[in-house]
Amino acid sequence: MSENRVAFNADTRSQPGKRVILVNGIPASGKSTLAVELSACTGWLQLSLDGIKNPFLQRIEGVDRAFNRVLGQASYQVIWSIVGDAPQGTTFIVDAWFGFQPKALLIDYLQQAGVSQVVEVWCQISAERAAARYQARLGERLPGHLGAEYIPELKILADKAQPLELGQVYYCDQEKPVDINAINSWIANVLK
Repeated sequence: MSENRVAFNADTRSQPGKRVILVNGIPASGKSTLAVELSACTGWLQLSLDGIKNPFLQRIEGVDRAFNRVLGQASYQVIWSIVGDAPQGTTFIVDAWFGFQPKALLIDYLQQAGVSQVVEVWCQISAERAAARYQARLGERLPGHLGAEYIPELKILADKAQPLELGQVYYCDQEKPVDINAINSWIANVLK
C-alpha cells in the first residue's frame, strides 16, 4: 500500500470501512451483465477484470495465454489498488472470475484495501450453457483472450467451480432470467 494511502486511511479510521460485492463465476457465466445492471441500480462503481485488461489488449500485439495471465494478474492488482485509494465508506462491485488467483491473495488484497464487508453473488451456470455463451462471443473478444481451444477446459471448470464464501453468498442461477431487483434487495439487507 502506498504511503499516501496509509496516511489517508489513518485519517479516516472512525468512518466505516469499504464494502465490496464480488460478482463471481467462471468465464461466460453472466458476471459482467449482472455487475453492470447492479451498478445501474445502486450507483456503486463497478470494476471488472476485463475492463482494466482490455485497453492493454487493444495496444499490445501477440498476447499469448501466459502473457494474458500476467495482464490478468496486474489488472486484479489494479482493482484492489483503486479500492484501497477510495474513501472509507465506499461500496464497489467487482466483476471477476476469482478462481484464477489463490483465495489467500484476495484476502490479502481485501485487507490492504481496507475492506470491512464482503458479499458475493455467485453466477452458477451449466457447462453446456457456459460453452455456448463463450462460443457465441468469440468474434467479439479482443485478440489475446483465449479462443475456442479453451471451451473444453471451461466445461470442466463449470462442473467444479465454487463460490469463495468470504461473506454471505447469493446464488444466481444463470439458467433462468436474472432478477436484479431481488439481488439488489438481498444485498441491501445483508449490508445493513
